[in-house]
Amino acid sequence: MSTGGLAEQIRSLYERDLRSNLKAVAATDIPTSYDAITPEWLSHVLCADTPGAQVTRFRLGPADDGSTNRRQILLTYNQAGQDAGLPASVFCKASHALINRLNLGLCGAAHGEKMFYTRIRRLLDIEAPRAYYADYDPQSFASIVLLEDMTERVEFCTHTTEMNWDRAASMVSLMANYHAAMLEHPGLRSRSFGLRTLPEFWQDIEDLVYMEKTSNNGFLAAEDVIPARLFRRFPEVWPATKRAIAQHEVLPRTLLHNDVHLKNWYVRDGVRMGLADWHCCCAGNWSRDFAYAVSVALTPENRRKWEHDLLRSYLSETKSRGGMVVELDEAWTLYRQQLFPALAFWTNTLCPSDVQPQDMQPQDAAREFIRRISCAIDDLDAFDPGY
Repeated sequence: MSTGGLAEQIRSLYERDLRSNLKAVAATDIPTSYDAITPEWLSHVLCADTPGAQVTRFRLGPADDGSTNRRQILLTYNQAGQDAGLPASVFCKASHALINRLNLGLCGAAHGEKMFYTRIRRLLDIEAPRAYYADYDPQSFASIVLLEDMTERVEFCTHTTEMNWDRAASMVSLMANYHAAMLEHPGLRSRSFGLRTLPEFWQDIEDLVYMEKTSNNGFLAAEDVIPARLFRRFPEVWPATKRAIAQHEVLPRTLLHNDVHLKNWYVRDGVRMGLADWHCCCAGNWSRDFAYAVSVALTPENRRKWEHDLLRSYLSETKSRGGMVVELDEAWTLYRQQLFPALAFWTNTLCPSDVQPQDMQPQDAAREFIRRISCAIDDLDAFDPGY
């Protein structure tokens, strides 16, 4: 089905769901709103492995809407559930609003997150959330994920979070871990996971949100935080972005998180980094995640001091885990190339299209991330990285 035809199907089924306002009761039901969630449905998806346990009532936390519709759900169980120590709360991500269904459905994000939490997560020994339930309706793209609630146990990062060397090294180590574990995994090559490649994912979002136009608009709107030398080369930015994405057609392939900006990371015990929000995961080359994470997470000053050592550390750990062996010069070239698609994610976020949520991220966060990535591109003369 064409993108336009699928979008019209999603709109039609969204209107159907609004009219019917059905409650979710069976385990196979996908709630189409938070009002549709019932104790019966929660009992099915949270208590299935605990004989006699039931959710007797629940309470919703405050709404938090952006690229997904997010709520905390606080739970009360019968005695069997209490005795079993079932979770007192879960963190819920969903695509209930039409614009969220369109964005998560048309680029494969709803499917990607389901696959990560139901099939891929168990293959990885990394610091990342675990899900009690993850599913979506492949026709309407209503989706919901119930995650362990880490609110009181970890520090969720923002664009102002201080990233010292230990945290940066932990971030790089985590990426090396899952990149090595999933290198050329049969589930990626055979498509049994159903994940798109990065070029396929990118083409989908180009078609959906007019990525070239929105990214260009965002670049021009962020002139005050972009180095002047880079800003003067504006006409070259999108072609460099497309070249970087095309590289993933031929480079070694692994699992990519694909949206490793700082706000998708969290800190446990003050140092150890964890990675959440896997809805953009796809198959591609390691350099996408590495370039994106390092350029966004670190201030330009710290990136300049640490980027060579972080890359060496990444390559060493990947090799020791049985992953790919990449020479430092080649890796450095790939790092520089992949800065451009990282920038495009955030120039698009600064000036989104009409079919995207307008409040995906705060403007100050988008502008700070654009500043950091554009400084990296300028510092490293990334327009000529040896294509």
